[in-house]
Amino acid sequence: QVQLVESGGGLVQAGGSLTLSCVASINIFAINSMGWYRQAPGKQRELVATITTAITISGRTDYADSVKGRFTISRDSAKDTVYLRMNSLQPEDTAVYYCNANYRARSYWGQGTHVTVSS
Repeated sequence: QVQLVESGGGLVQAGGSLTLSCVASINIFAINSMGWYRQAPGKQRELVATITTAITISGRTDYADSVKGRFTISRDSAKDTVYLRMNSLQPEDTAVYYCNANYRARSYWGQGTHVTVSS
């Protein structure tokens, strides 16, 4: 099993920045990939960004079109942590952000961290 703990959410003004962190309970080199998803009120959960974390694969990244050029996902294997740097935040980025890990054919989720962007 994998436990994921997110942090870093909060309230920020439009145009501001935040960095989310997701700490895994196991070495992320053992995890195939990790990612960030978000769910706004009344909407379905959507993909934000993913990164490959397995030791045999370089850190390939993928982003939703809506965040390309503004958000950056990265990993720190020494800390078993994946980050999401969010720049130029807009009110439409307001959501609960969830960390996800794909490990041994199962998908694991964190508890979520709230991000609110005021206009």
